[in-house]
Amino acid sequence: MKNYKHSALLICFLIFSFLNLNAQELIKHPKTEFRGVWIATVVNIDWPKTSKDSVAKQKADYIEILDTYQKLNYNAVIVQIRSVGDAFYPTKLAPWSKYLTGKEGQAPKPYYDPLEWMINEAHRRGFEFHAWMNPYRAAMDYNTAILSPEHDFFKYPEWMIKYGGKYYYNPALPEVQKHLLTIVDEVVQNYDIDAMHFDDYFYPYKVAGEKFNDTAAFIQYGKGMSIEDWRRDNVNTFVKDVSVSIKNLKPWVQFGISPFGVWRNKSVDPRGSDTEAGQTNYDDLYADPLAWMDNKWIDYLVPQLYWSMDHPKASYSKLLKWWSENSSNTAIYIGNGTYKINADSDKRWNNPLEIPNQIDITRTYKNVQGNAYFSAKGFVNKNQKVTKLLSENQYKYPALPPVVPAAVKIMVIVPTATNLIVDPISTRFSVKSPMYSKIRYVMVYASSFGLPIDISNPSQIIEKVAYESNSDIAEIVIPAYKLDKNTTCAMTFIDYFGNESEATIVDLKQ
Repeated sequence: MKNYKHSALLICFLIFSFLNLNAQELIKHPKTEFRGVWIATVVNIDWPKTSKDSVAKQKADYIEILDTYQKLNYNAVIVQIRSVGDAFYPTKLAPWSKYLTGKEGQAPKPYYDPLEWMINEAHRRGFEFHAWMNPYRAAMDYNTAILSPEHDFFKYPEWMIKYGGKYYYNPALPEVQKHLLTIVDEVVQNYDIDAMHFDDYFYPYKVAGEKFNDTAAFIQYGKGMSIEDWRRDNVNTFVKDVSVSIKNLKPWVQFGISPFGVWRNKSVDPRGSDTEAGQTNYDDLYADPLAWMDNKWIDYLVPQLYWSMDHPKASYSKLLKWWSENSSNTAIYIGNGTYKINADSDKRWNNPLEIPNQIDITRTYKNVQGNAYFSAKGFVNKNQKVTKLLSENQYKYPALPPVVPAAVKIMVIVPTATNLIVDPISTRFSVKSPMYSKIRYVMVYASSFGLPIDISNPSQIIEKVAYESNSDIAEIVIPAYKLDKNTTCAMTFIDYFGNESEATIVDLKQ
C-alpha cells in the first residue's frame, strides 16, 4: 500500500508538471500574436535604400526585407506610402515621391505601381499589409524648389503652416480634412490593403521658441474652446471621419494608429503614467488615444515605447503596464525600438536580451496582443545575436495576427481539398474560395512524431497560402519533409477580418 501511494503521488506530480509545462509552452509560443515591422520610406530610412535605385534593385531589396521577416515568423508589414504630401502609388491627389524616383513627380521607369506590387508580394508571404500615411506633414524642409508643381504646397498654399524646418497641413481647416480623407479613401477603395495606419505625427512636436501659427483658423473655427481643446477636437474629428469612411468602404480594413508612447505624465494628470516625458500626446501633439478607444474609432493602437525596460524617465515596463490597464474597445500592440540596438546612449540596448525580454514581459499582459518594430533595417543583415535569440525562442513558430475586437465572428464555412496528388517529392491539392465570402488565406497544419493534429499549436503550422488577387483557387504544395510521413493534414480558412474557420482533415492516402 505504501508503494502504491508513492506511485500515485509520483504520477500526479508528473501529470501536474506536464500540464504546467504545456501552460508555459502556450505562453512561450502563442498561436495568435501581432508581429509587425515598420518599413519607412521617408528619407529612404528602410526602402528604397536610395532614391536613385533602379526598379529591379528596389524590388530585390523589398523582397529581402519580406524574406528576412518571414523567416523570423513576423506576420505584418507597415509600409509608408505617403510621408510628405507625396505618394508611392499613381494618383492625381499627390506627386510621386522623390524617395522612390529621385525627383518628386517623376514616375518610376520602367513604370509599375509600387503599392499594388508590394501588397501582392506581402500577401504571398502571409503578411498583413498596413498602408502607413503621415497625413499632416507636407514637406521635410523649406526648400520648396524641389517640390513638384503638383504638390499641395503650390496648389493650396493657404493650407500650409511653416514650423520647425518643415511645412504642415493646417489640421483645423475643413477643406484640409476633406482633402486628406479623400486621399485615404482612394487607397482603401483601390488597393487590397489590410489596414490604414497613421503614426505619431498629428500636430507637430513642439520646437522651443517657435509658434505653430494657426491663430486665424482658431479665431474662425474655435467655437469658444481653449486652443488646446480645439486642436484636440480637430484631430478627433479627423480620426472619427477616417474611421467611419473606411468601414463604409470596406468593413474588413482596419484603422490603426501608433501614437507617441506617453499619453500624459502623472505629474500633470493622476490618470497619467509614472513618467517624465518632455512631450506627451495629449498636451503637445494634441492627440488623445484614450478618446479614440472610448469612442471605438480605431481598431488597434501601437504606442511607441522606444525605451529600455528600466529607463529612468520613461520605462518600457511601466508604460506597458499603463497601456494595458488603460486600454478599451481596441487591440493593443506595443511599438519597440529595434533601431536603438547597439546604437543608443542608453547602454541597456547593447544587451542582446533587451528586445527578447521586452517581448516576454509584453506577453504577461492579457490586454496586449503583440509587438511592432521600428524599423525594418534593424534586422536585415544586422544584430544577428538578437535575431538568433528570437528565432530560437520567442518567434520560433509562426503566429496569426489577432482579430481586432470589432471584427471577431464565427466562420461557418470550411475548406475542401480537390485534385489531390501525392508523390515522393510533395503533396498538392486545390482549395476553391467559397462564393460570397472574403477569404484571404488557406492554413495547413500537420503534426510531428505521430501526435494528433492540433490547430491551436503553432508548431504544427506548415503552410499559409494566399489567394491571388485574380483567382479564387489556392494551389497548395507541401514538400514531403514537412508532412513527416503523416497520412493526414488539416486546413482552415482565414477571412479578410482574420477570423479562422474550423478545420477540415485531408486524407493524403492514395
